[in-house]
Amino acid sequence: MLPYATAAEAAAALGRAMTAAEAAWFGYSAAVPDRWLYCHNVPILLVVYTLAPLPLALLELRSTGDANASSLIHKYKLQPRVRLSPAAFLRCYLDTARVLLLSVGPLSLVSYPVAEMVGIRTGLPLPSVGEMAAQLVVYLLVEDYLGYWMHRLLHTKWGYDKIHHVHHEFTAPMGYAAPYAHWAEVLILGVPAFAGPAIVPCHMTTFWLWFVLRHIEAIDTHSGFSFPLNPTKFIPFYGGAEHHDYHHRVGGQSQSNFSTIFTFCDYLYGTDKGYRYHKASLGKVHTCVHACLPYVT
Repeated sequence: MLPYATAAEAAAALGRAMTAAEAAWFGYSAAVPDRWLYCHNVPILLVVYTLAPLPLALLELRSTGDANASSLIHKYKLQPRVRLSPAAFLRCYLDTARVLLLSVGPLSLVSYPVAEMVGIRTGLPLPSVGEMAAQLVVYLLVEDYLGYWMHRLLHTKWGYDKIHHVHHEFTAPMGYAAPYAHWAEVLILGVPAFAGPAIVPCHMTTFWLWFVLRHIEAIDTHSGFSFPLNPTKFIPFYGGAEHHDYHHRVGGQSQSNFSTIFTFCDYLYGTDKGYRYHKASLGKVHTCVHACLPYVT
């Protein structure tokens, strides 16, 4: 809750007129307790989770009776032979939404004092675009490193058998399967996601944006599709759907591609050897096919 009764008081405290964004933030948040602003993460994540995977889910569901959709599936889906039923999509969505509500919801209520302690603020001024961008880069790097090791721990025998096997029910992942997991895994993987803001505190708006960005990234890497013009292909060292799809295809025995966002850790710790061998093998097959085509009559 902002400590200003009126917009004039807020402008006086800033020593300048509020920007349009600051005026909008003041109008929305002035009378809302900080705890409830922090808890906005839950409905925001549910909205993102509901809408972001929807276009590709509809494309896959239409592919049964639509030749154009089927052609796109065959061309860009990483495991085109796997087609999920409407019931499988619905089960995944409902199960995940339930777990998110029952785990992230209560966690948000009880963890607000920690967010307040580390310095996540709600007041004015709002952060600049440059400040937000710099903080988001730090959060991505922290999440990637800690998430890598959390993921490796979940692939130990105990971690996989007791917790992580739920997430690997989908050997050909799709966007709605990104947060599909045991409730304990949802909480465990919340640690690296929160670590960045704890190390480099931010404004609440940046905090919201960070979790939206992280969620969209997870949906992208679990999408099961690799489109040539996907903007993420221009992000250096970004793993993407192809990198993570291999991890799911191998399944519980996988000791490869643990990185959650980038590919640094898999390269540094040698956990991408199976994936690189797989890619090299595919390259040899494609080369052989193209070389043999002129002789096929």
